[in-house]
Parts: sequence; structure tokens; C-alpha cells
Amino acid sequence: MERPEAYRRFVTWLDDQVTVAGRGDDLFALDTSPAGRFWLGRVAPETETAQGMKRERRMDPCAVGMRVRPTSVGPWSFNVRVKAAAWNCVDSKDDHWAKTERIDVTVPVEARPNAEAERFGTDAISNALAAAGANGLMAQVRVTDDSWRGAPELVIELVNITPETARARGERHLFEVEIEVTGLETAPFILESLPDSFRYDRRMPALGINCGVEVTTADALRTTDTLVVERRRPEYTFEGTSPDRLDLTFRGLAADSVSRVAELIEAYRRWGEVHWSNQRLEERQGAEAWNPEMFEEARAAAEDHLEELSRLRRGLDALQRDVQLLRAFSLMNLAMDKASHGAYDRWRPFQLGFILSVLPSFSDAGSDWDFVETVWFATGGGKTETYLGLLVLTAFYDRLRGKVTGISAWSRFPLRMLSLQQTQRFADALAAAELVRRKEKVKGAPISLGYFVGAGATPNEIPKAPTDSNPIDVDDDDMPERYRILSVCPFCQSKQVVTKFHRGNWTLRHICVADECPMEGDPLPIYIVDQEIYRFLPTVVIGTLDKASLIAMQANMRGFVEGPSGRCTEQMHGYTYAKRSSRPNGCLVPDCQAAVEPISTNDRKQFAPSFRLQDELHLLRDSLGAVDSHYEALLDFLQLELTGTRPKIIASSATLTGYERQVDVLYQREGRVFPVPGPSAGESFWSRETDNLLRRFVAVWPRGVTLEWVSDRTTTILQQSVRRLLEDPEVVCAEVGVPSLYAPELLDLYGTNVIYGNTVRDVEAARRSLGTQVPVEPLNVVALTGQAAFDEVREALDRLQNPEPDFTERIHTVTASSMMSHGVDINRLNIMTVLGVPLTTAEFIQATARVGRSHPGLVYVIHKIGRERDATVYSHFGPFIHQGDRFVEPIPVTRSSRRVLQLTTPAAIESRRLFIHEPKSPAQRLTTVDLLRKYFAITGIGSEGEALACAVALGIDETQHMAFADIQQQLNAYFMRLEDHGFGARFPNELFDQGRKPMRSLRDVEAQIPVSDD
Repeated sequence: MERPEAYRRFVTWLDDQVTVAGRGDDLFALDTSPAGRFWLGRVAPETETAQGMKRERRMDPCAVGMRVRPTSVGPWSFNVRVKAAAWNCVDSKDDHWAKTERIDVTVPVEARPNAEAERFGTDAISNALAAAGANGLMAQVRVTDDSWRGAPELVIELVNITPETARARGERHLFEVEIEVTGLETAPFILESLPDSFRYDRRMPALGINCGVEVTTADALRTTDTLVVERRRPEYTFEGTSPDRLDLTFRGLAADSVSRVAELIEAYRRWGEVHWSNQRLEERQGAEAWNPEMFEEARAAAEDHLEELSRLRRGLDALQRDVQLLRAFSLMNLAMDKASHGAYDRWRPFQLGFILSVLPSFSDAGSDWDFVETVWFATGGGKTETYLGLLVLTAFYDRLRGKVTGISAWSRFPLRMLSLQQTQRFADALAAAELVRRKEKVKGAPISLGYFVGAGATPNEIPKAPTDSNPIDVDDDDMPERYRILSVCPFCQSKQVVTKFHRGNWTLRHICVADECPMEGDPLPIYIVDQEIYRFLPTVVIGTLDKASLIAMQANMRGFVEGPSGRCTEQMHGYTYAKRSSRPNGCLVPDCQAAVEPISTNDRKQFAPSFRLQDELHLLRDSLGAVDSHYEALLDFLQLELTGTRPKIIASSATLTGYERQVDVLYQREGRVFPVPGPSAGESFWSRETDNLLRRFVAVWPRGVTLEWVSDRTTTILQQSVRRLLEDPEVVCAEVGVPSLYAPELLDLYGTNVIYGNTVRDVEAARRSLGTQVPVEPLNVVALTGQAAFDEVREALDRLQNPEPDFTERIHTVTASSMMSHGVDINRLNIMTVLGVPLTTAEFIQATARVGRSHPGLVYVIHKIGRERDATVYSHFGPFIHQGDRFVEPIPVTRSSRRVLQLTTPAAIESRRLFIHEPKSPAQRLTTVDLLRKYFAITGIGSEGEALACAVALGIDETQHMAFADIQQQLNAYFMRLEDHGFGARFPNELFDQGRKPMRSLRDVEAQIPVSDD
């Protein structure tokens, strides 16, 4: 038996264990009430739920059934097979319970048109329950003609009608309930919340009522207690792109780039001729009953394919015409080969395709610069490696065209904490590029990485002595280790990485002490302190989106839009910036008095970044997106004003929904996506689904108990099941149906559960509950949230990737928030429990993609069924999983918010002071109100002209009258205070309304209050 099949069987077995425990199938005696124990297959008495609100009735329903569409008008004849069990309290004093035999009754139904709640089988079902030992329990089949929508439609339910006086309260529930409808020919429902599409099937055989429904035979529909939906694992090389037909290895492309790229493009052309031809589309129209609109949609998609083919050809043409680009492309492939460390040796076709599609932007100066290139691919498909390759290519191309130092690309992530795994991958790729640069004798500074995150994770600066605002103590021997961000050396893969602080050049550096490391004890070219990033301007800077706010507060940010003012002559002091009283020569090393070599205006232009990369574009929404849109315009304006160029913008996203408008709002540029979707949901040239399991999604509707209870019980059963595997592998593997030799692998891959909460409150509650409600010892739990300390996150990720040999010492459960939904890639994480459907579909897709990355995953989605959103998702869970991208909500974002403009206008004013006006001032210093007042008086700059310039900087047009008027109002007030000698302001940032200074974070829009999602 092959491993994928063994893993699939184990996942199915684990799910069976949880389902059986949730229903109580294998239990016949209890010492507690079953109504407080089982969360599946139970039906409450109608008398207890009739008075409740709709939300409450969903929490503990009195009926299960289905809504179906008969193919004919009534009357209708069919059978309903009913199965159920009951529990009797045999000793109320000691709370002992016994289960009855499960009844199996077939009820004939003759339903009439226009009938409402026709009752069938009351006596037969009740008598069967009595015969099984459940005297007094009563149930019936109810059928309602609900055909008012224009087509025949029936509601078929089993209702628990046990009267209050018949039995004790805890005995009135039915358990292990199931109904099956046979002999009724039905037509499918059409999921009307989604539009017609030639790529997708919107049909649903039936709609469950408080349960799921599955098709058992051609004329049989059966209720289910959980909804199970399986996604299949994709493959990326097949047919025309299989390795035996197409060489996309890094080494092969490095040696012969042009011909191998040409072969990929030719394979794409040939594939398109088959799958996008008119003949093929017409065949599908007939076979799949497309309507005319669907056919025209397919024809338009075929044109998109041809446009993508044209882009690939232009990329090949750029390689052939530009010698420097061709060499950079070859060097990039050599670097990626090193960076993979043997884990893989080739590109997936779509990865190389995306890089090709961007190549014209390198050689055809400005031709594609106004397009935002967005890479869109299924999570786990390799987007990160794709843009890493592009960044390495950019670094080499910049070096070859004469930009030998400075930032080539600034990559931003929208979360508050950047994934350490993402950082390691960037470091590995750039270290490999540096080794290739040395070997190939490419001129320029070492290819380096900047980790631009700041306070909380890494220092903004290292002070000479601790202060209240910056308590870092350089005399604390433990201080450097607290800021180690790499667990593995990117140059040699040794774990012997240490951090040390060097007083001589005032740097906090990572050093590999392994004997075999090619760095030979020198500091790794990785910078983690903000001040060092300004001083050394790493080739690629990665960090959080919020750091963009520094453009209005730090003159040292000049290196992110242009170049520094000079270079300190003291070795390893780096670049210098605006002169200040604490650094009279502009050097950022404390107390430096060395001479500075100025950098000319023309030379500073060479420092301009070539790319800004935005990861997880879909997260730039609402107020964060609105604020960021102004800062993006501000960054573009400053670079264009100072150097005459704007950076190329690259993005990655988990969704295509509304990306064109989002890109236009955020960047005021046209959006372009790669790759375009294929002719069907499961296949394109770039990937197709296989028979292997990717993830098994299980939708759970908790009945009569809390979501937290179900989560705790699910964790308990999962952990008890894998511990049985640990203790008795032969027996468990025999139950699963796999050879026992797989036991260690299964224990490793399925021994850790992730509990994902939509809010930090949910996560914290889950963690507290695990300590008291899960009777498993030991149960080692870690939390991965934005509130977790940096070193705790680092340690947890390291333990998850490299588990302890002893199972009892490993991490068994991870409680996680949205921090984990991006950039965490650990193959050992294959089980997740989601506490309620996330508020956005994109978050659901991203979060659940953290498990099952390389092996079959199991995802429990425990619905907060009282919420309308959760109930709606449950009702069409199958399409929600299979067509998730179509459910992604359009990104709500605008750049026209006047409230946001109030917050971002100070940033425009201050950044213009720092980067436009200050370098032109007589002393190149505008740090005080007096100096600024004199400068404006000399230059004749007033509020009207500055308002117009600030509007341009923020991307606001004069024709946007109200927005422009708001900017003018702020500038008028600013200049009025500037001219008022009695106002009392000493520094320019004290001149704003009500003391409002530029935002310290792009998220500081409104004061936050806790809001419950219940």
C-alpha cells in the first residue's frame, strides 16, 4: 500500500472515531445524561423547542430532514425509512443510563399537493420505540408541499413529538437519528447565490434541514450528521509539462534558458489549441448544457488565454534581446537551485510562467510599469517561491545594470507579525544568491536581507543606555539572543546561529559558528535593527505593512525612495542621512564624529527601489486598505519626485474577486493576474486535480451543547485515538486497514491538532478550556497569536518543525488566530478544528490551508449555528468548499474616505518636509518651527501651493472637491499656526489639529472596542 492511501485511510478512521463519539454509536451505558454528552444525531422534543426563537431552535432542533424537488407535480408516493435510538435513565440517584435498540421503520408516504405538515407513521414509529424499550417516545414524518417558488418542492422531516408528560426531561430526546427517502424521483436545486459559469456545477441534490444530505443510490437520499467534503490534491506537471517532456530544472534553465522557456511556451500553445478551441467549447456546450451566456463567457476566457500566451512570448523576447536580463535569469536559477537544499530541483510551470510574464517590465523600460502583476494560485501551490525567484532575479539584474548597492525590493506583509518561516525562506534564497554572486564575480555589495518589523519583535534602534521608551541594555549579555530571528543558517543549514552585539560598529548581527559555513565566522548579511537597515540598505527588505508609516517620521527612510545623503568614512558605519543635534554628521552610530563622503543627486537616484511587493493583497481592505492607498500614493510620489521613476508593484493574493478595483484603489494602476483560470475548476495547463486526498472537510452542527464543548470533545477523541496508535500500533493499524509499519509516520503527522479561532478571545478561551476539559495527560499546548512573545513563537515553530523524539514531550495542540493563517508551512500539521466560520471566505481558505500541505488533512468546521452566516454556509457546505473562490467577498476598500484623509494628510505634509524641502533648505535642516518658518518665507511657499502638492502626493485630484477642500483646510490651519509666534510649537509635528501627528501605524484609525460576533 502506498503512503497517500495509508494516510487517507487514517484520516477517514480518525473522522469515524469523532463521529461515533459524537453520536454515541458504540456506547450502551452512561453515568451521565446523554442530552449533555452527544452533539450529533440527536433530536429534541418539539414541545421544548416550539417556544424558542429561530436561533434557539437551531441550537437543539426538534426535527431533521430534507428539502427536495420532485420531478413531477403531486400527488407523490415514496417511502421514508426512519432509524433512531433512545436512552432510559435506569437509576436516577446514581445517574445511570441505558440505550435501547435502534429502531428501523419504513413509513409509506402519500403526499398531496398543497398539503401542509401532513403526518405519517406516528403509530408505527411510536410503537417501534415502545417495543425497543422507549415507552412514551413519539415521532412522526411530516411532509409539506412548499412549491410556491414555481416548481414542485417538498419538505420531508422526522419530528420528535414526545409530550412533556410522557417521560422525564432527559429521556425525551431521540438519538442516532437518520431518515432515508426512496422511490421519489427528484431534480437538483440550483445554488442561486452564485452566477452561472461554464467552469462550475451549481447543482445540489437536496437541502438538509438541521443536517446534511447524501445521495446513496439513484433514487435514495439520506440524512447525515456531518457534512463531509473532500478536496483532491493537485499536481503541477503532467502531459505536456511532465519532466520527461519538459526540462524546467534550475540547472537546465541556467545552462540553456531560451530554448527551455520556448519549449514551455510552445507546450502552453499546443495545450490551448486543444482545450480552448471553438470545437472543444462547442462540444462542452452540448454535453454540459451551457446556456448562451455561459458559452460567451467561455469564449472570452479563451481570449484571456491568448493574451496570457502573448505575455509569455514577450517575456521570451525580453530574454533574447536583453543580455543582462538573460544572465540575471541564469544566475537566479543557479541561486534557486542552491536555496532549495535538495528539497526540489525545478520550477513548477506556473512559477516559471509568472516570472516570464514580468520579464518585459525589466527590459522594456516603463512599458509594463503601470501594471500591478498579481500572482494567484491555490494556497500551498508555491507562490512564495515564485516571488522569491523574482526578487533574486531583480537583485542580479540591478547589479548587472550598475545598481551595485541599495534596496532592490521592499516586500510588505499585512499582518502585525511576520512569519518566521517566511523570513527563513527569504534568507535562504538571498544567501544562495550571494553565494552565486561571489562565485560568478558579480560586482556590488553583498546581497543582503533586512527584517523591517520593529519594536516588539526587533529593535528600532540600540540605545547607548536604557531609557523608558527603549529599555534595551547593551550590557545585558542575554539581549542579543532575544532578537535571533533565524534558527538555521541560510548559508550552510547549520543550527549553530548566534546573535552578538558589536560595540565597535554598533551592530546586532547573526553569526554562524559552524566550521563548514562559507561565511567563515563573518556576520550574516541580515539586518534586523531599523537603524542598521537605514545604514546598510539591504538588497531586499521584508517587513510588516505598518512600517510604511515611518515615511512621515523618519528622515532615514530616504533610502526607501531614493538614496542616502552620504557615506560615513568610518568602517562599517554605513550610510548617513539628515543631520541632527544628536548626530551632527548624519551618521546613525552614536557619538560618531567621522567625516562623511557625500553622495551626489544623480548617484542617489540609482538607489531607488525597483520593486514593491505586497503579499496577501486580499487583506488590504476596509480602513487598512483606505489608509494604505494614500501611503502607496505617497511612496510613489516621493520616489517619482526624487528620482523620476516609480517602482514596479508585484502582489500575491488568495482570491481574484474584485482585484481589478482593489488594485485601482490601492495603487492607481491597472491590475493584471497570472495565471488566468483554466477551462474547468479542476484543470488548467498549470495544474489539475488528482485522485489523492488533499483535505477532508467536516461541517459540524452542534446540537444541544456549546461549540466549546464540541471542540474539547473533538480534541479529546483525536488525542485519545493517536495515543491508542502509540500504545497499540498493531491493533489500531488493523482497524484502519494499513500496515503497522506506517504507525510512526501516522503518529508524527496526526499527533498535533490546531484549534483556529476567529478572535483572540476565542483562542484564549479554547486554551483555557483544554487545561480543564480534555482528560488527556500530558497535553502540551502552545498559542500562536499576535499577542505571543517573539521568542515564544520562534520556539513553538522550531518544536513543531523538529518534534521531540518522545511523543509525550511534543506539542500536542496549537491554539491559533489569524497570525497562523499566512506563511506558516509545517508539514506535520494536518488536523484543524475551526471555531465558527471566519467572517470572510478568504480567511477560511487561508486558515484551513495551513494543514494538509503535503499529506491528507482533516478539518473540522464547528459552526456557530446561531449565526446566520454559519447556518448559510452549512446549508451549501459542498459548493462552499469546492467553489470557495467564488464565495470570496469583493474587497471593501476606498481611497475617498474624508476621515482617512484627515489622518493621512499630516503624513504628506511631514514627508514633504523631510524629503522635498529639507534637502533644499540652506542648512539642510528643518527640524524646528523657526527653521521651517524662515524656509517657507525665503521660498515663498504658502498653504495653497503646499495643499496642491500634498493632494498630488496622496493621489487626490483637484476635481475631488470635498477631499481637496479638506486638505486645503488642514494646510491653512498648519500655516496659520506656523506663522503664529505665540502658538508655542517648537517642532513642526506639533502644528497639527488637536496635536494629531502622522500615524504611527496604518491601523490607528479609530479607538477600538470589543465586539462580539455572537
